[in-house]
Amino acid sequence: MSSHLRAQHFTNARATNFYYSFVFLSREKRQAIEAVYAFARRSDDAADNCLSPEEAEQELSHCRQDLDRCYTEFADPSAKDFTPELAALAEAVHRFNIPREHFEELFRGIEMDLRPVRYRTFEDLSLYCYRVASTIGLISIEIFGYRNPCTRKYAANLGMALQLVNILRDLESDARRGRVYLPEEDLERFGVRPESFLEARPSDRFQELMEFESQRARRYFAQARQALPPEDRRSLVAAEIMGALYWRLLARIERKGYNVFGERVRLPRPLKFWIALSVYAGAEWQ
Repeated sequence: MSSHLRAQHFTNARATNFYYSFVFLSREKRQAIEAVYAFARRSDDAADNCLSPEEAEQELSHCRQDLDRCYTEFADPSAKDFTPELAALAEAVHRFNIPREHFEELFRGIEMDLRPVRYRTFEDLSLYCYRVASTIGLISIEIFGYRNPCTRKYAANLGMALQLVNILRDLESDARRGRVYLPEEDLERFGVRPESFLEARPSDRFQELMEFESQRARRYFAQARQALPPEDRRSLVAAEIMGALYWRLLARIERKGYNVFGERVRLPRPLKFWIALSVYAGAEWQ
């Protein structure tokens, strides 16, 4: 990928929480994680761009074909027709020996969104969260570098926590697209109708439901922290920054009384930079 394209992709990422995690990486690792992020975003867009299920499946099939080329053709000097973005992904895949199985699981997770279904239990939802979020964490630590195999458990749990926060934050916008991720068993337990997510009037029962789900996310944050080996913490500072940002985002949702309707809950950019700097300097974020 040309330096111009790399700079453009990195600049475009500033609107996301990922930017503040990537900024402290070495150039080589930053370019690799940006390539992975761009490919994951492209694949996810197949489910999110209002395409018909058939069109979305076709687009996802193209993504699979491109991934296959990254693993099988990149070493071939005659492969001249790689786009800059695909070449950057192929370079990342080979330089950091990223297991293909993580990408395949990601695809399976995205496929779960092509024809939205309701999740009966949290066990059902957790499979989805693992596929669309934990896999990104497992790919990322291959780029960041680690020595202790326990770090994989850290990455999986942190991915679960981040995805649960995303689900709480995006409750209304997901419902408008016909997607309700919170388990049916939880909705029934607290007497909350999924249709109420479109009414933008949080009730006491809704707040109790959200508090329950918030505590579940916090448990995954705690499990991630417990699984992080001390010897790998420095190499995983980018992941720790991401964890810190989402931890604060969850806290903001809680302070708003779980009113996630209307304007999307966000962290101000100056606060994001301060959190990133603090974690980079070694501060505890929980």
